[in-house]
Amino acid sequence: MFGLGPLEIMIVLVIGVLLFGKNLPSVGRQLGKSLMEFKKGLDDMKREVDVASFTDPISSRMAPRYTPDDYDEPTAPKFEPPTQEPFEAPPRDPAQSAGDSENPPAPA
Repeated sequence: MFGLGPLEIMIVLVIGVLLFGKNLPSVGRQLGKSLMEFKKGLDDMKREVDVASFTDPISSRMAPRYTPDDYDEPTAPKFEPPTQEPFEAPPRDPAQSAGDSENPPAPA
């Protein structure tokens, strides 16, 4: 609590009792009332800020909204069937694929 240890808090309490003595309950009551007034003031300020932020014209700060009619319909590419029959690729030579692909082996 505010970087005060137990000893410092005890000293502050003793000084408070010595200064205020029998008026300590009324001082505590007044301190509580002033704290409540402060909290009410803060809440009122927060409420005013919230109300002011909601009553500002938001449309001037934001981009205009678009309706679904403003967008173009997405189009997919038209499917075109292949013009020729599929063919099978010739089998690969395993020796050629394992070796250097730039210099194919010479025919024997």
